[in-house]
Amino acid sequence: MKRIAVVLFNLGGPDSPEAVQPFLFNLFSDKAIIGLPNPFRHFLAKLISKKRAPVAQHIYHLIGGKSPILENTQAQADALESALGEGYKTFIAMRYWHPMSDSAAKQVQKYNPDEIILLPLYPQYSTTTTGSSVDAWNRAAAAQKINAPTRVACCYPTHKDFISAQAKLVRAAYEEASKHGTPRILFSAHGLPEKIINKGDPYQWQVEQTTQKVVEELDIYGLDFVNCYQSRVGPLKWIGPSTDAEIT
Repeated sequence: MKRIAVVLFNLGGPDSPEAVQPFLFNLFSDKAIIGLPNPFRHFLAKLISKKRAPVAQHIYHLIGGKSPILENTQAQADALESALGEGYKTFIAMRYWHPMSDSAAKQVQKYNPDEIILLPLYPQYSTTTTGSSVDAWNRAAAAQKINAPTRVACCYPTHKDFISAQAKLVRAAYEEASKHGTPRILFSAHGLPEKIINKGDPYQWQVEQTTQKVVEELDIYGLDFVNCYQSRVGPLKWIGPSTDAEIT
């Protein structure tokens, strides 16, 4: 029987208040996020992570002091491994906090698979998410001398099952909100600087394709909705409209 390793890619998140600043540093020191050459990128990442850490720590405090992303991703990995059955084993590679690609590659190397499937948990492709994660994996796999045939399951912004699952969640929230008036739906996605999109990154187009398909699936007459983008940082112009502006 073939042994197939499925590596789930996700962003990662701080697992303690002390991890917030180094997590942010890892994020902003990624050349896919900030394209400056070093040492300028390193310096800027230090500056941004130090400035943003107190605000981020307060936000994480409100949800228990840490990000739930690892536990949620592990639950997905366990469910997927169970659904795939014998011959498949799942692994987790976070991009900016542990367990990262180096750790995952060591585990995969020990498993000695016949094939590797890289599964980004980002439905929409971006050079800053899926692209960056694949690059990190390739470096880690090369360091571990992993030679198994590898393919990427990318991407799925309009896959019918993904759209159906999203629409089901949105419909339940919409019906609850409808008890208090006519709801407006904010389809809020993580933002990117405009210059990344202008270089050909398909992320914004794919996000808006996802929204359109979810709206079609909901099939609610006169639905009030908008695509918006969150987590703006720094002086660059980011894609919009801003989630903050839509809320206020």
